[in-house]
Amino acid sequence: MLAHVGSAPYRAGVDQRPTTVAGLLDDLAAEHRDLDGMVATLDEDGWGRATPAVGWAVRDQLSHLAYFDDAAVLAINDPSAFAALVESALAGADPMQTHLRRGRALTGGELLAWWRGSRLALVEATESLPEGARVPWFGPPMGVLSFASARLMETWAHGQDIADALGVVRTPTARLRHVAHLGVRTRGFSYAVRGLEPPPTPVRVAVTGPADEDWVWGDGGVTHDSIEGPALDFCLVVTQRRNVADTGLRVEGDAARQWMSIAQAFAGPPGTGRPSGHRP
Repeated sequence: MLAHVGSAPYRAGVDQRPTTVAGLLDDLAAEHRDLDGMVATLDEDGWGRATPAVGWAVRDQLSHLAYFDDAAVLAINDPSAFAALVESALAGADPMQTHLRRGRALTGGELLAWWRGSRLALVEATESLPEGARVPWFGPPMGVLSFASARLMETWAHGQDIADALGVVRTPTARLRHVAHLGVRTRGFSYAVRGLEPPPTPVRVAVTGPADEDWVWGDGGVTHDSIEGPALDFCLVVTQRRNVADTGLRVEGDAARQWMSIAQAFAGPPGTGRPSGHRP
């Protein structure tokens, strides 16, 4: 469910290395380790702590990741079985309820073991894919780079909800570039999932990474809207973890403002976002 936005290729002011599957998987594994460090020593009360996602506790965030990492492995290793899973989901067997029930029936230690096994299997299965392979998913098939980026984005975003629940302030890393890139690429999807057409006005995104590097998408033409500010804030908005009004982003132009009000880098139905004034 990823859509290109028709903008110029990504340009980095400092880090201009090409993105590779191996590099992405290294970053995904690092994201896994950071999240693991937040939850590894939780007691049962900690696993049950409410997160900013209404009705979801910490354990629900992790069971979500484990379930869809399992689904990703199935998509790679057994596309026919994965197609049956998608068909079941479309027929009304809500996968969200499936993983919530499973995760809530486990102890914290059992849930952690599930996720650790699922994430390791995901990395190993993705490593086995040939260059140029496409992976079936809940929507159009995805290229390997987009597929790995999406799993990293999900890990980071659900990790943010867990961090907010536990009162942890995470240190931003260069891995945010993958999340930001996915956020830009899914501009069209953010409209399509709501049955809308994106406005034709280009939107230039120029954000600052955690090492003060410039990450820019867009051709810098005379006629465009723009989004500028910290890369972390842009990532929080496109993953619907913060309302744009609660960030330091400078959003200029109607097209840019509309996009930031509905931005959605993750697959599935339209997300509800977070209300303004959300302060973990």
